[in-house]
Amino acid sequence: MALNDFIKLSFPNPLIGKNLPEFGPRFQDMSYVFDRDYLTLIKKIAAEQSTTLREGVYFYATGPQYETPAEIRAFRLLGGDVVGMSTVQECICAVHAGMRILGISLVTNMAAGVLDKPLTEQEVLDEAEKARERFSGLLMAFLNRV
Repeated sequence: MALNDFIKLSFPNPLIGKNLPEFGPRFQDMSYVFDRDYLTLIKKIAAEQSTTLREGVYFYATGPQYETPAEIRAFRLLGGDVVGMSTVQECICAVHAGMRILGISLVTNMAAGVLDKPLTEQEVLDEAEKARERFSGLLMAFLNRV
């Protein structure tokens, strides 16, 4: 999934503490975290490769546990399309440093409560392995064009 925004309701923010001005200003505008030109390019490349690439909002939740079915229902109501335990903290730091960002996430499993079966780390690893070549090809094509 190509990310066009994110929701982060958890703490702490990676910028809490003494600001280092050489890395960027204290308060960050998070209106356009993900670069729109990068988003357009990755969607074009995915279409050229006949790769299904959805676009949506990433909901950040801390781990290291999977979310509950009730949390997933709440995340949907708040506008989240996918949920994960990474990506957002790094994006906040990258915006602080003035970097352009492509947000992309490999979705490896259905969220808690969507299917009537428990979530496992092995399922995530297995699905990631199945998508490795396609996902790597998409990213390499993107990097070659940037």
